[in-house]
Parts: sequence; C-alpha cells; structure tokens
Amino acid sequence: MSTRTEGRPEEDTPGTARRVCLAAVTAALSLGLMGACGGGERSDAKEAGSEAPATPRASSTGASSSAPSSSAPSSAAPVLAATPRPDLTGIGASGGKALTQGELDRAILADGDVPGFRSGPMDAPPPRGENADRSECLPLTAVLNGKPEPLGKAVAYRQLVGPDNDRPAVSEFLTTHGVQDASTLLNRLRAAVTACADGFTASGGDGPSTYTGVKRLSTVKAGDDALAYQLTGDFEGDPVPLVFHLVRVGGTMATFYTANFENGATPLMPPALLAAQATKLT
Repeated sequence: MSTRTEGRPEEDTPGTARRVCLAAVTAALSLGLMGACGGGERSDAKEAGSEAPATPRASSTGASSSAPSSSAPSSAAPVLAATPRPDLTGIGASGGKALTQGELDRAILADGDVPGFRSGPMDAPPPRGENADRSECLPLTAVLNGKPEPLGKAVAYRQLVGPDNDRPAVSEFLTTHGVQDASTLLNRLRAAVTACADGFTASGGDGPSTYTGVKRLSTVKAGDDALAYQLTGDFEGDPVPLVFHLVRVGGTMATFYTANFENGATPLMPPALLAAQATKLT
C-alpha cells in the first residue's frame, strides 16, 4: 500500500494521519480522492497511530490534488438529494461524436453544475500503476490506475467535493473512446466483476495489494449505458470499500470514484453528479 501527501497544511496532519491513502487508490485516487484517506476528522483510526488506514499494498500515488476532500459515508445523505442545475446543455457526444481534449475539458463537471458541489483540478495519474495477478481482473486495476482500457484518446480529470465539510469527495475522469471501444470497456468490466467476485491480488507500484471481493451495485439511470460496482480492499484485515460508477454517453465514458476509509460501509455516490455529467455530454 502506498502513501501520499495531501495538499493540506502540516498542522492538519498529525504524524502521518492525513497522508496515507489506500494503495488501491492508484491513479484514480491519486487523481484526487484525497478525502478518502486524508480529509475530515478521523477518531476511529487504527492503533499504529491515529492514522487513516495505511491501506492494503496497492499502487503508488505521487500526485496531489488541489481540491479539498474527504470520504463520506452516512453524513452525505443531505447532499445526495441535490439535483443538477436545470439549464445544463450537452456537447453532442450522444451521437457517437469523438470528443476532443478541449471538448472534454468543457464538458466535465464544473462549479455550480450540481448545487453544493465544487470542482477542482487533479493531476494526471503516475505512469506506473498496479496490475491484477489474474488476467480476468486486469480491467479492474486499469480503472484503479485511472486508465480504463481500451485506453481513451483524450482524458480530463476532476475532483468534486460536497458542502458537508468537503464531503462527499468524488474523483471523476472523462475519456474519449468511440462507441465500440467504450462499449467494450464496460463489457470487460462486467465480466471482470463476475470473474473476480471472490477477490484477487495485484502487484506493481509500492508492492502487492489484496482485494477481498468485487460486487455489482445498482446503477443510476443516466446516459446510454452504465455500470456500478464495489471493489473491497483489505487493510490489515479491515475492509476498505471503493465504489465506481461508470456512465457511457455515445463513445465517451464518465468514471466516478469514491471510497470509505472510516467504517467499512459502502459509500454513497451522489446520483446528481452522474445525471449532470450525462446531460453535459448528451
């Protein structure tokens, strides 16, 4: 499992308390799911210091996000009722148009698209991520690395944080694939969720990682196709749930990620974020 330093003042990080992120958070997390590991108060930290979970050995993350963040289990409930701004307009991806980098940058969620949520930039993932030790699970680690396969021709990254003490914290990336590759991407992930339901190990980055299970979750009705699943990491015997929601609009894929490093409960993904992004892409 790897560690990374969050972009917060030193006084906000007792020891390494605010600096440890689940290794499973390879690029996608390194993309900005800092909140999951460092944001917010952590009174239930493990004994080895009042640190946030140091995490199962997964990939290395060196980039930092400029947006504040934090994981959000139950406290996110009021935010989940948020709705997208009613005047959002689409960029035309639903017809299969291959969006350029500039179009992705304009289409990705921005401040005000979902009332209560702020949007901040995230660095691109580090070049080296982790790889599942079983070939059928590779699509899952590709998403963890922030590089879902088939690889996108253009990509944009964002960190989204809600109003409840910067909770919930959600990482997002948009990728341009073309309709066929985007459909292939989702189909490979569906197969991987089924094949890897009992878990798998991964290597690369700082060392080996253990994922104890994968399961499908209910999807939000948005876009042309969608998939949601939970990947559970293992940190010294404690479960760390990572939740991914993917929405396809034409040949563009929107991938959203959040995690719960606090109590093992499945973190909630605000459906308004997915709905707003699908609208901006349509």
